[in-house]
Amino acid sequence: MLPQSVLASVRRWSLGRFAAVAALTVAGVVAAFALVPGTTQETVETQRVLRELALPAFGQASTDDGYWREERIRRGDTLGAVLARLGAGDSTAMRYFHTDVGARALYQLRPGKPVRVQTDTDGRIMALRYLLPTGEQLAVDRVGEGFAAEKRRPRVAVRLELRSATIRSSLFAGADDVGLPDAVTMQLADIFSGDIDFLHDLRTGDRFAVVYEMRYIEGEPVDAGRILGAEFVNKGVSYRAFLWHGPDGGDGYYAEDGRSLRKAFLRSPVAFTRITSGFSLARLHPFLHTWRAHKGVDFAAPAGTPVRATGDGRVVLVGRQTGYGNVIVIQHRGAYSTLYAHLSRFADTLKAGSTVRQGELIGYVGQTGWATGPHLHYEFRVSNVQRNPLTIALPNAQPVPADQRGAYAAVVAPLAAELVLARGMALAGGE
Repeated sequence: MLPQSVLASVRRWSLGRFAAVAALTVAGVVAAFALVPGTTQETVETQRVLRELALPAFGQASTDDGYWREERIRRGDTLGAVLARLGAGDSTAMRYFHTDVGARALYQLRPGKPVRVQTDTDGRIMALRYLLPTGEQLAVDRVGEGFAAEKRRPRVAVRLELRSATIRSSLFAGADDVGLPDAVTMQLADIFSGDIDFLHDLRTGDRFAVVYEMRYIEGEPVDAGRILGAEFVNKGVSYRAFLWHGPDGGDGYYAEDGRSLRKAFLRSPVAFTRITSGFSLARLHPFLHTWRAHKGVDFAAPAGTPVRATGDGRVVLVGRQTGYGNVIVIQHRGAYSTLYAHLSRFADTLKAGSTVRQGELIGYVGQTGWATGPHLHYEFRVSNVQRNPLTIALPNAQPVPADQRGAYAAVVAPLAAELVLARGMALAGGE
């Protein structure tokens, strides 16, 4: 008769092999969806993939290295309670945890997080691992008759995850239903914001699918990364986006045909602000008290608010002009240029000739020049003629270059296949 340790190993291997085959059957991704009773499901093409796994080498399990056990922290838990559930009755270790400064972080336990402990056959603690809120791992190891603790930067595993949902009330409600992290939901809204007004355009029955990165440490999800591919169906119209890293180091989201989803310019160079003076051909100037054209937009913001370039370009002026005060002028592709005035100061590394990217910090809101209060005066120019930046039709950013289309298509193809799978899941679960 086989020893109990070997039988346990067989059972674990059998369950692991079953889980591996099941995971491969759905191409290694997980999607959350629900079936409504009486739902008519569309037939979705599936493909089953089987892979033979090498048999493990069976033998008498060695206990020289001890046993690793894991327990999740419960609300109100103390370290002693967690270790008791792990069967780690070690008074020497407890004295160390209570007195050593290096182990003090163990008394900031967070519910839901795991504690892993290695014990020998007598229940003595040989090692302990705990992931700190900072992202570091606290490692405690037995050294002789004592212990040593250190904080380590753990290895991070990046996995691709797939989620899809049909919207019943709001984007965030649909995302919550399938466990999509808020950070990914925000990315999703940002990616398609040029085509969809998420405040007014959403309809019941709209659906989305997204493939994104998720970072794990020792099997625990830490935080979400970037979206690699996404589809949003709004009012029956399908929009798709894929992340592309260009050879020049830049990246962005593009449609399947290589068209950029990003506008060449942002509407506003400052976030969370209000407009105090719009574009006008006749305005009573608050500083000069005369009627004159105001060929720009004034954004009210506290002094020191970051100002960002609204588009990629080259800085042609960083300096001071009488009415504008501290001012920056950026020349963009073609006939476009932008101006940022009344700044309190410039970004430290900014100078004439600098190349800037859209969204890059260039200065800070101030009250220099002819200004009665802190604000940013922003001008959008075409062939050096001011145009209203809030109403002008903004051009799209440049598409994927022709000589990179082949590489782009190779990246997009597997992501597009995942989105097709997700679309079938959303239809099966939501209609």
